[in-house]
Amino acid sequence: MSDWYGDQAPVDRRVVVLVAPARGTWAPPGRDSEAWRLALAEDTYEVLAALDQVDVAVAVSGGDDNAVAELSALTWPGTPAYAVDAERPVLHAVELAGPAAAVVAVSHDVPDLPGLLIGKLFRALSHADIAVTPAEDGSLAAIGVKLPVAGWLTDLAPTFDTPLAVLESRKPRRHAVATGPGWHRLRSNADLARLDPGLEGWDATRSILRRA
Repeated sequence: MSDWYGDQAPVDRRVVVLVAPARGTWAPPGRDSEAWRLALAEDTYEVLAALDQVDVAVAVSGGDDNAVAELSALTWPGTPAYAVDAERPVLHAVELAGPAAAVVAVSHDVPDLPGLLIGKLFRALSHADIAVTPAEDGSLAAIGVKLPVAGWLTDLAPTFDTPLAVLESRKPRRHAVATGPGWHRLRSNADLARLDPGLEGWDATRSILRRA
């Protein structure tokens, strides 16, 4: 995909990539973990696809062609989809996104994420090497990276499970890490209480939760 734009790649191109695991992990009691994984990914993708002036792609961490095709079926036609290394899913997704000024990788399990938070990450990358949306459980909901990727980030290879404290301890200068407003990921029963039934969106996730 790195040759989409050839030598004429726009320096202001911005890309947001949904990153999902190849297999289901946690799911609410009585729900199928694979159906839950795909519902979360579908809703999170819809949030990203509604953003203005960004290109959207999807990536499957540790997946094969079948897993990529399964996730791609949830997207709009023409959305790039690819497998990424499970050991470094974020930076691999950034690499495969093609020429860009910045890329934001988003975890699949934030179906009600406000798109405004992604915009804040892109703005922060005007001065930071990396900008993150911290999750309430200590993980990261989204990771934005300015291109070219800074050497210290290449060495660290942060993932959604990298604690913010680790980024802060490794940053080479004061403003290398930018932190946006926090949000929540859906990784436990306690997280479900954060979903607001009154808000529009997250329809696939809502449907799974309504099933008896």
